[in-house]
Amino acid sequence: MNRSATNQQGISSEPTGLVRRNFLRGIGVSLALPVLESLAADTAESPRRMLLISNNLGVLPDPFFPKDDGNGYAASPFLKVLEEFRNDFTVFSGLSHPAVAGGHSTENCFLTGAKDPTGSGFRNSISLDQFAVENLGHQTRFPTLNLGVNVDRANRSLSWTRDGVLLPVEDSPAALFRKMFVQGNKNEVGRRLHQLKERGSILDVLTEDMRSLQRKTNHGDRERVDQYLTSVRELEQHLHTAGEWEQKPKPVTEAGAPEDILDKAQFFPKLDLMLRMAQLALESDSTRIVTLMVDGFATPVFKISESERSLNGYHNLSHHGSAKEKVAQLERVDLRQMELLKSLYHRLSDVGEAGSTLLDQTMVLFGSNMGDANVHSCDNLPILLAGGGFEHGQHLRFDETNNTPLANLFVSMVQRMGLETDAFSSSTGSLTGLRTK
Repeated sequence: MNRSATNQQGISSEPTGLVRRNFLRGIGVSLALPVLESLAADTAESPRRMLLISNNLGVLPDPFFPKDDGNGYAASPFLKVLEEFRNDFTVFSGLSHPAVAGGHSTENCFLTGAKDPTGSGFRNSISLDQFAVENLGHQTRFPTLNLGVNVDRANRSLSWTRDGVLLPVEDSPAALFRKMFVQGNKNEVGRRLHQLKERGSILDVLTEDMRSLQRKTNHGDRERVDQYLTSVRELEQHLHTAGEWEQKPKPVTEAGAPEDILDKAQFFPKLDLMLRMAQLALESDSTRIVTLMVDGFATPVFKISESERSLNGYHNLSHHGSAKEKVAQLERVDLRQMELLKSLYHRLSDVGEAGSTLLDQTMVLFGSNMGDANVHSCDNLPILLAGGGFEHGQHLRFDETNNTPLANLFVSMVQRMGLETDAFSSSTGSLTGLRTK
């Protein structure tokens, strides 16, 4: 697709984009539009973004990992699907989270690296997306968007607070579209502002009560109260910021409102639709960080193609026991995932932004908490990183027995987002061998 043509949402990425922005200003809209190539001269550097995707059943390892490493690696069967984007992504081997074992219980730890998820009294830790937001601040209408496909919303999520609380996923594309683009009427906005104000009032009373209590406590308890009051103040700031965003018009999009796909058996159409919604969220600058959990564990018998259905539910199929028919089906399933990734890369690369592309501004991470679902292995995780302004086109191989912490890659990613840090979760620093352009 020619990058001067209209993109997937019908928004021009070339000079006609200037007309669109002027039109929006003309009707009184003030919002953070994506940076268009034609406006690059009068805009700041385009913001960095992250799209973090995990399938909690992973992929078959043998057809995924290349046999050799470096820039001249021969593409594996799965990576051949992505060959035209070879210079836009890096494949990693020998990465995992130390002391994160226990099969399917690790799915909530993919972006946290919290140790011993099967241990008594396990408590999750902050996820990569929330860590980034804590440090970057509330820059967009939605600090992050946490999405899912076929997810058991009560028990699974990629996104977790610093206190280890699950943040439920949004699994309805239609609801997500309304959040991002449908402006409520005056009464609805007023009602929402009133709700925010009432919550603020409750916090005011709570804060005063806690300060009164603080005067009656010992030194240790006062420290704990101080920590609690800090959390309250942060929540107050969040409510204040949310109130400001409620009064700002939402972005305009020419994309039609999606219809939810309720049938879990339509696994690939659901995944494709949610990937498109994630792209739309990033392109409209509604957020700069998106997580997307693909819950194969909760997916029943599903359609692989128009003419083929899976032999079992996704979870049972992943425990193939080397049965040839199941392995062959899983290969077709994984190839479909690679095809959807390729389509996503195409769409992101077709959107021009500040002299580059949306793909070059967005780190697209695809991976899993499972190295080999067949044997519940959580070592040597399948990891792809595309875009984001890194030097790609290589297979970075680390020790496949004594793995390098996956969190080292996470450190490199948040540094690319602008954070001055060399630590996250179990990291030992940034990831060696991964360089920016």
